Amino acid sequence: MRGTVEVRGGRKYHKGHGWVVVESDHTASFGVTSFTKEKLNNVLMVVLPKVGDKVTEGVPMGQSESPKIISDLVAPATGEASEINQVLKKNPALVNNEPYDSGWLVNVLLAEPSQIKGLFNARTYAAKTTIKGLMPDNSELKMTELATSP
Repeated sequence: MRGTVEVRGGRKYHKGHGWVVVESDHTASFGVTSFTKEKLNNVLMVVLPKVGDKVTEGVPMGQSESPKIISDLVAPATGEASEINQVLKKNPALVNNEPYDSGWLVNVLLAEPSQIKGLFNARTYAAKTTIKGLMPDNSELKMTELATSP
């Protein structure tokens, strides 16, 4: 079966295959990319940081478990967890089904909002993912652009 790896505009992307949406000057939502959900295939459990925990860009902030693998969830930016997606405890499949929507992982108070400038925009992330041959087998890339895409 062929999967689709979607990359959405309006987000910034980390090389560890996480996304960031800045909600305000200091608050951002983190999640995993469609690429990650294709690699994991079927998420059975998600372990996330607790509210108040520090997360550091490039360092695991939690784990996801699937029948194939236990994978680190790498923080795309540095800050303090301010809200955890509690729905994922009961329904971790949202990471697979809606990685950019209801499958978000954590909201974070950013340590320094300017750090987001160093992350990839959607086009650059998509290019780096496909050029390096990282796409899951038999997958195709779908770009979803937004008018406000950075």
